Amino acid sequence: MDDATKKIRIIGSVASGKTTLAKELSEYLHIPYIEMDNLVWDRGGGTDRRRTPQERDACLHQVLVEDQWILEGVHRGDWTEDTFFEADVVLMLDPPYMLRTWRIIRRFFRQKAGLESANYRPSLKIFLRMFRWNRHFEKVEKRKFLQSEAGLLPKTKRVTRWSGDLENLDSLVRRRDMG
Repeated sequence: MDDATKKIRIIGSVASGKTTLAKELSEYLHIPYIEMDNLVWDRGGGTDRRRTPQERDACLHQVLVEDQWILEGVHRGDWTEDTFFEADVVLMLDPPYMLRTWRIIRRFFRQKAGLESANYRPSLKIFLRMFRWNRHFEKVEKRKFLQSEAGLLPKTKRVTRWSGDLENLDSLVRRRDMG
């Protein structure tokens, strides 16, 4: 791995593999990973409370001032722009739509059976929302991101397949020659 790769931003749809990849990279590179959902939501006390924009931005600022981080999340907007520009590498996960759909179904049943943990309480309402989010990402957000300033950065890599092996991890985070 290039020694300069210390900050990684991962974006993609629900069930694209963001958290799985972030955990693998975190273990491989010894860099902490942060789920952006946990910046948006205060998950203390057994309930989820959406943070105010000021609280959320303060949480994000605490991450960005660190020397190393892996940030994963679908979130895009004015409040997230710095995450793309501060990152050494941006990974846009884009596995096939039907694979993501299958992962949503599998995840829900694994969570309900207690075989997979979640930061939220799995419910039919959230399950159905995930299909909507997946479709919206496919039809709208993916194109918007790929055409955005962040999506056009030379350090942005679109990942449609990831085998999970260490050599593949290293090639994902190796910085391209930025000239």
